[in-house]
Amino acid sequence: MSTVTTVPAVTTNAPVTHLPDGTGTRLWVAGFLHTIKATREDTNGAFSVIEVTVPAQGGPPPHVHRREDEVLYVLDGEFTFLAGDRVLDAGPGSYVHIPPGTLHRFENVGTTAGRLLAFFTPAGFEGFFSEVGQPAVEGSVAPPLGPDEIERTLAVAEKYGMVVPLGPGPAGP
Repeated sequence: MSTVTTVPAVTTNAPVTHLPDGTGTRLWVAGFLHTIKATREDTNGAFSVIEVTVPAQGGPPPHVHRREDEVLYVLDGEFTFLAGDRVLDAGPGSYVHIPPGTLHRFENVGTTAGRLLAFFTPAGFEGFFSEVGQPAVEGSVAPPLGPDEIERTLAVAEKYGMVVPLGPGPAGP
């Protein structure tokens, strides 16, 4: 007896996307190079992907995403992550999942620039980087992080459901 299985056709409005290495929307945000690889529009809102190049000893302040899961995959370099009450050492090939509502940060503890792939689901948080970032043209260097940029970044963060607690807080990387 033979069995025939029919698989229903699946349709999507999202096209197949391919971006070669070094392509995407390149932005300077807080001294890091952010290359947006996939946006809400590219994935029907499912997720966004951003390649982040972090200078040695660099990293964001502790922060919380209220809405998004964040997945970080280390491409190059050595990083330390603070995720909730855990401190995690992560080298190339390491995967870190940060659920919504978790205080977290990372630091490139190496001596050279490191790279991460950051995935956000659902998509939309890439808009934060687009709003606060400055275009990163080939050969440009990160602009200095001054008080005006910090104030603007904190104001836009709230719009995207990110909380950046300032002042005394958890010690860590």
